[in-house]
Amino acid sequence: MAAERNRVILAAVAANLGIAIVKFVAAAFTGSAAMMSEGIHSLVDTGNGVMMAVGARRSERPPDEAHPFGHGKELYFWTFVVAVTVFAVGGGMSLYEGTSHLLHPRPIENPTWNYAVLGISAVLEGGSWLLAVRMFAGVKGRKGVWQTIRGSKDPTTFAVLLEDSAALAGLLVAFLGIALGQALELPVLDAVASLVIGVLLAAVAVVLARESMGLLVGESASNKLMASVRALAGRDPAVEHVGRVLSVHFGPDAVLVNLEVRFAPGTVLPDLREAIARIEGTIRHHHPEVHWVFFAAESLDHAPAPGPAPEASAHRVH
Repeated sequence: MAAERNRVILAAVAANLGIAIVKFVAAAFTGSAAMMSEGIHSLVDTGNGVMMAVGARRSERPPDEAHPFGHGKELYFWTFVVAVTVFAVGGGMSLYEGTSHLLHPRPIENPTWNYAVLGISAVLEGGSWLLAVRMFAGVKGRKGVWQTIRGSKDPTTFAVLLEDSAALAGLLVAFLGIALGQALELPVLDAVASLVIGVLLAAVAVVLARESMGLLVGESASNKLMASVRALAGRDPAVEHVGRVLSVHFGPDAVLVNLEVRFAPGTVLPDLREAIARIEGTIRHHHPEVHWVFFAAESLDHAPAPGPAPEASAHRVH
C-alpha cells in the first residue's frame, strides 16, 4: 500500500506541475480570471503533493527514544497542512481573482489558448485521477465513498482523489465560464467561474481538515477490529472476562490496543505471563497492524500462589 500510495502522490505532483505552467502561460496571453485561478489551483496541488510525499516518507521512520510509538502521525500533520494551504492559498486566491474581475470585467483575448490548455490539462489530470481512483477502490470495497473517507486511517487514500476530482470539476467550470462568456459576450461569467472554483477548493479543504484533524488528535481503530480483539482475548482459556478495549492509531498501519482483562481465579504469576504472551501473539497474528498491546490485568488471588503475589494491575509493552 505504501509503495502504491507514493506512486499516486508523485504522479499527481508531476501532472500538476506541468499543468500549472501551461495554465499560467494561457492566463498571461488571455487575461482569463478562471484560467489564473486554475493555474493557482494546480500550483497549490503541486505543493500539496510534495508535502504529502514528505509526510509519507517521514511517517515511515522507525521508533526512537524520543518517539517510542514511531512517527506515523507526521502523515496526519502534513495532510492537515495541505488542507490549510488549499483553503488559504487555493480557495483564497481564486476568490480574490474572481472578485477582482467581477468588479472590473474585461473581454478574454485569444480564447483558443484557454481551450487548448484546458484540453491538455483534462488529459493529464484524468490520468492522475484514474490512479487515485484505483487506489481508493482497493480500500473502499463495498462501502460507500463517504463512509470510506470517514473510516479511512490513511488520508492520502482520499486526499489525492479529492484534489484530482476538484481539479477536473474546476476545469469544467473554467471551460463553461470562458465559453459562455465568449458566446454571450458576458466577460463577467469568467469571473463567476473563478469564484465557483474558489468555493470548490474551500469545500475540499474543509473535508481534508476535518478528517486529518480527527486522525491527528487520535482516533480509535475500527469497530470491527475492536470487536475482533475482544473476541480473541475472550477465547483464551485463562481469561474470565474482558473489560474495556481501548485503541488509538499512531499511523495508518500502526495501532495501539489497551485491554482490561480479568483472569480466571487461581491464575498465578507464571501462568499470567504465559497468558499475556499468548493473547498478544494471537491478536498480532490476526491483526498485524496492531503493533502494541497493553494489559490492565487482574489475577484473582483466591488460590495460593508461589512466591510474591501478582500486582492488581499488570502492563505489558511490546
